[in-house]
Amino acid sequence: MIPLKHIFFLLLHIVFLFNTTAQNNLSQSFNFGINTNEKNTTYINNPILYNDALGYGFDFQSGQNIKFKKNFITSKQSIYFSVKLPEGNYKINVVLGGKKCSTTTIKAESRRLMLKEITLDKNNTTQQSFTVNIRSPKINTTEYIKVKDRDKNQLNWDDKLTLEFSGTPVIQSVKISPVSNVKTLFLAGDSTVTDQDLEPWASWGQFITNYFNSDIVVANYAESGATLSSFKGTKRLDKILTFMKPNDYVFIEFGHNDEKIKGEGNGAWGLYTNSLKEFITKFREKGGSPVLVTPTQRRAFNNDGTLKPTHGDFPDAMRKVAIDLQVPLIDITEMTTYMYESWGNDGSRNAFVQYPANTFPGQAEKLEDNTHFNSFGANEIAKGVVQSIKDLKLDIAQYLKPNLPNYNPKKPDNFSDWTLPMSTRFENSKPDGN
Repeated sequence: MIPLKHIFFLLLHIVFLFNTTAQNNLSQSFNFGINTNEKNTTYINNPILYNDALGYGFDFQSGQNIKFKKNFITSKQSIYFSVKLPEGNYKINVVLGGKKCSTTTIKAESRRLMLKEITLDKNNTTQQSFTVNIRSPKINTTEYIKVKDRDKNQLNWDDKLTLEFSGTPVIQSVKISPVSNVKTLFLAGDSTVTDQDLEPWASWGQFITNYFNSDIVVANYAESGATLSSFKGTKRLDKILTFMKPNDYVFIEFGHNDEKIKGEGNGAWGLYTNSLKEFITKFREKGGSPVLVTPTQRRAFNNDGTLKPTHGDFPDAMRKVAIDLQVPLIDITEMTTYMYESWGNDGSRNAFVQYPANTFPGQAEKLEDNTHFNSFGANEIAKGVVQSIKDLKLDIAQYLKPNLPNYNPKKPDNFSDWTLPMSTRFENSKPDGN
């Protein structure tokens, strides 16, 4: 008879081999240009259009603009490359550069900034890596997140990984490898946090990804128009709780839409406070580390150049919950007040979706939004959140990229210095919420 402990270790070995085989089957490598006969590598030297049957290819007709060189591809317009993949976390390794000067920005899925303007001289190359969360609405065999109809076509909710290369990109190869047990930062919030799928809208949650290394992944479940109650009702809370591991982090930012809920028992000191406490308790029961984040300010100035407080008691209510339950707090309300007042009434417009008519394709009327940010504004807030992570000495500070400069919201950056290329996909409809 085989000893019981030997059977146990045999089963462990079988499970290990099964998981390793499954991961290897999901690993994919793509080289652009000449075929060097490397094993398990797909060589692409023509503008193959993505389709489900093939499982990879260039998306949104971007392949038509690509120039194929001996061992790299390049384009003066955005290159979208997609690979069919199931839900999970994936480490992406890219080799950039070649026999020409290049500046490459990489965004993943719904415009999550992963690498910002990697500039290389002629003949120089670099290998870069980052980790991307691929998600689906499925929670378990019977439960699903309720995704709004207008959001169902977003890149976050399809069955593939999409990478966008913009600027003057030079790309040699892309390697994709599934990773497990990676540290996760979950985001729970509204339209000021979510991954905005299309230009010119943007949120800090899709820009903070650029400031972390590849040993952590950001899983952003924020939704435009969300309140704490609707976030729970659409089962986004359940989704995070299902996938959360001990010591994972979750940042919680709500307020813009919660303050519109009227009626007895609602308001800052009622439903809002009670829901915050419920979220914190549930995350802690799973071993997670919640962090409270006060809402971004709306752009509304007094005549004397100071900012009007437009969130009532909601920031103070969150601050009190943070004290009562001893939860770290990132005060974006205070942070954005400093930013906007520093820029001034006119200068602060550059951080928001405010553009004259015909700035973008099919945009017949001007865009004038005082709640939602463009890429510049979203990135400024992301930098402020990063600074708070460092100031609070949160554990995830160890996963920030090295040598990030300190950020002072009282001395924000100038819009004239912002050079990030826009994505080539646009919409004119404002996100839900205000």
